[in-house]
Amino acid sequence: MIFEKVINQPVIETERFDLRPLRMSDMGLIELYAGDERVARQTAVIPHPLPPGMTEDFIRRSQSDDRVEDVWAMDSTRSGGHELMGVLGLKRLGRKQTEVGYWVAPAFWNSGIAQEAVAVVITANPLGSDTIFASVFQDNPASARVLTNQGFQYLGDAETYSVARGANVPTWTYSLKLS
Repeated sequence: MIFEKVINQPVIETERFDLRPLRMSDMGLIELYAGDERVARQTAVIPHPLPPGMTEDFIRRSQSDDRVEDVWAMDSTRSGGHELMGVLGLKRLGRKQTEVGYWVAPAFWNSGIAQEAVAVVITANPLGSDTIFASVFQDNPASARVLTNQGFQYLGDAETYSVARGANVPTWTYSLKLS
């Protein structure tokens, strides 16, 4: 018998889907979607191709009691939909500041899932943040719109190394004051 680890992280409900903590049963879908080069190239940390064991390690870290990031699956099974449409994370930066990051599986692009996930995590503010930061690659204007539509303010340009691209990539950096 296999038991899932229960972690101290809330489930955040929306009308269309829930943001719920990751579980080991998500491994196959995360590998499928994050292993897609189109997804990996829009993140800083997902390599392409995915090395063996990386997804399992990612889920284990997300379930750890001393994790630095809370990670949620975008899950619409409650409303008869898909078990995993994407992933959203909030990384603790200190001083009541966090950084939001997300990716959505290509099958769900342009469906408003990322927009709704970011909106609900801002409203729920599960880590009690005063400020949320985010950065997106400049060749991903759809992700930038997700942030600006939620009130994030442009802070400036920077560069971030993308493992999948094997290069530094220009980014736009944003922040949102919650208090």
